[in-house]
Amino acid sequence: MKSEDTPFEGGPMDGRVLPVLLGPTGRPPKTYRIPVPDAAGGPPTVLVYRLVPRGHSRMGIQKGWKYEYAPEDEVGRLKWPWSKPDRPNDRPNDKPDDGPADTEG
Repeated sequence: MKSEDTPFEGGPMDGRVLPVLLGPTGRPPKTYRIPVPDAAGGPPTVLVYRLVPRGHSRMGIQKGWKYEYAPEDEVGRLKWPWSKPDRPNDRPNDKPDDGPADTEG
């Protein structure tokens, strides 16, 4: 398998460079999750880093990739277009809209 030294920015891994395995297209994974064990023996904390472009040259060619710390990113399941929303506020109302109520009698 091919790997590439990829820099990490922000969070506990700031300034470190790790070899990251590349996918079949030669690109690193979109997210990189690092489990950190809890000192008290509880469940591990998971650090989430999101892949972003490292920069562009004067000609507009991308220089490579880097990982940026994403503390608010979910560590859950994949988000498919047909998946149900996670939050109840995102769900459509169960009742169809009947329009304005008729007040004339």
